[in-house]
Amino acid sequence: MAKVIFPDHLLPFVGGNREINIKAERYKELIEILELRWPGCSKELEKCAVAIDSQIYQDAFLENLLSESEVFFIRKIEGG
Repeated sequence: MAKVIFPDHLLPFVGGNREINIKAERYKELIEILELRWPGCSKELEKCAVAIDSQIYQDAFLENLLSESEVFFIRKIEGG
């Protein structure tokens, strides 16, 4: 199971969950499961970069997840 971590400010509608475990083999599958759980969350997650096992991706859609993977969503900061 992958451990999925949301910063508090990222998805306030997750009901206070900051960390959840989800069984998924690919990042795309993980997003589909999250969307079923919290409809509309995929639009917010598209605005994020994601770190999978400490490797940061701008587009992780095709990435594989290991059984002990840690997935952390990071809000992109626009501008500079």
